[in-house]
Amino acid sequence: MRERRDTLKNPEQEQRIFRMRSLLAVLVVTVLTGLLTARLAYLQVVQHDMYSTRSESNRVRIEPLPPTRGLIYDRNGVLLAENRPTYNLMLVRERVEDLDATLELLVELLELSEEEVAAFHVRSRQRQRPFQPALLTSDLNEDQIARLAVNRHRLPGVEVEAQLLRYYPDAEIMAHALGYVGRINTDELKVLDPGRYAGTHFIGKTGIERFYEDALHGEAGLRKVEANARGRVLRELGRTAPVPGKNLTLTLDKSLQKLAYELLDGRRGSIVALVPQSGEILALASAPGFDSNQFVTGIDVASYRALQQNLDLPLFNRAIRGHYPPGSTIKPFLAMAGLAEGVITPDSPIYDPGYYQLPNDSRRYRNWLRWGHGRVDMERSIAVSNNTYYYTLAHDLGIDRLNENMRAFGFGRQVAHDVQGESAALMPSREWKRARFNQPWYPGETLSVGIGQGYWQVTPLQLASATATLANRGQWVKPRLARRIDDTPLPLELPHTLADIELSNTDWWDRIFKGMEKVISGNEGTARRMGVGLEYRMGGKSGTAQVFSLGQDQRYDADELEERLRDHALFMAFAPLDDPQIAVAVIVENAGGGSTHAAHLARAMTDAWLLEPEDSQLNLDALLEGEL
Repeated sequence: MRERRDTLKNPEQEQRIFRMRSLLAVLVVTVLTGLLTARLAYLQVVQHDMYSTRSESNRVRIEPLPPTRGLIYDRNGVLLAENRPTYNLMLVRERVEDLDATLELLVELLELSEEEVAAFHVRSRQRQRPFQPALLTSDLNEDQIARLAVNRHRLPGVEVEAQLLRYYPDAEIMAHALGYVGRINTDELKVLDPGRYAGTHFIGKTGIERFYEDALHGEAGLRKVEANARGRVLRELGRTAPVPGKNLTLTLDKSLQKLAYELLDGRRGSIVALVPQSGEILALASAPGFDSNQFVTGIDVASYRALQQNLDLPLFNRAIRGHYPPGSTIKPFLAMAGLAEGVITPDSPIYDPGYYQLPNDSRRYRNWLRWGHGRVDMERSIAVSNNTYYYTLAHDLGIDRLNENMRAFGFGRQVAHDVQGESAALMPSREWKRARFNQPWYPGETLSVGIGQGYWQVTPLQLASATATLANRGQWVKPRLARRIDDTPLPLELPHTLADIELSNTDWWDRIFKGMEKVISGNEGTARRMGVGLEYRMGGKSGTAQVFSLGQDQRYDADELEERLRDHALFMAFAPLDDPQIAVAVIVENAGGGSTHAAHLARAMTDAWLLEPEDSQLNLDALLEGEL
């Protein structure tokens, strides 16, 4: 019986097992406690600084403060570009747990169209600096803001931010002169100063906005804020105020710019007016225009495609990039070249039978008056716009001297100081033709250049600038759009201004001016109708530029041509003749003769600048009704 009890229960063995298990448990607890103590010591002591910083970063964050963009005024203090308050939707990707789910919720809440949704997704994934907010959309309405506020707990990393947004009160008439701002793209982000543009989402894209970006933008500031676990700002701990951009005062006159746009009356063309003595651009109109406000927040695809596909090219700045044959408007400049080179004198005549022929060439280069003007001297050649005189002069000068003298007036060059995107157009030469077509220069091409046709191309700004130089009697003043940056005037002497044109006989300027005055006030002047009732002395020159070349025996008939194949109408002028205050260049595409369809526009511009408003309005009404 005893042996059976021992087999069933062994107290000594159980006690031994218990002691071993207890010892093992104590050992495991001791080791684990030691590990936990060591880990706590490591976290609390060794890595104290790192986790303290992380904790502080979760509680305190640095936010950029974008600067207020400088305002733009015209010469009389009229506001041309302002900043209006708006609400933008911002997203910080690093604070968003599920980007796709967040975007889906935002699309649902904002009720976006398909195009807006596509742009929305692109912007959300655009390259951005770490923890910098990305601009998803601008100009939220009250309903959208309310829906976002109600669902804020579901949108970590998403904020509605109040900012100032660029706005152009006269967008259509000022679009080409001012340019516009737009969202900073990925390529621009790579080269911009990250400190200066922190928190900034817009940058000057074209025109004045782009050229004076550094002055208009300002300097970004910073603020240190305390936030709760959901990212809501609790209080501001400190701030470095942003430096606002500088205000810009332009040389443009809004009323004159508006008049130029209205005179074009929806037709394709350009009017440029400037002050000869200072180079201040008073009007830089290109028609048709477009609403530049669409580009600030991002134009939708359909609207942009409509602008691009419009045959009238509203996005194209004709004033500085339009290339046109100058036609007869360049005859006063060629006459000056002939005098300077000793090829002609003011009184040396030619006889015009209605055409010109090169030596040993049967082709006839015809005058616009087919039976000719008879005896023609320099002044009369300008007044009646005689082609034969300038065929002869161009042939005697040759393309090399002709090119050199015309480049002295700025043709074939960029002439302005701060006109972003200005084209140099084309002043042809032997070298240019050899490089372009691998062909020699032919004498007949010199004759075409002599009447402002052939390869010669000018911009309206170039023509106005050359007219101002002529009005200044050869003194070169570089055209400019900015008058002051804050209270600092733009210097009168600008870099890279062309050399003045000097003549051996200063009386020649007066002889050229007399010819130009006869264009308007003379009995034979091509634009004598516009001189009726003129209250000041004015010099000008009309031009008619062919869109395509006619054969030797062909006659131009506008009624038989499509509208876009008809001649361009041009006119250039300055006034008053004895003390020029304004120089104007007008180009109306496919309108016909310059004396008929462009001269009265130049007259309206000079009237508006030189006369009292009541008088200029009366003259304008009469001009538009065909009474003058």
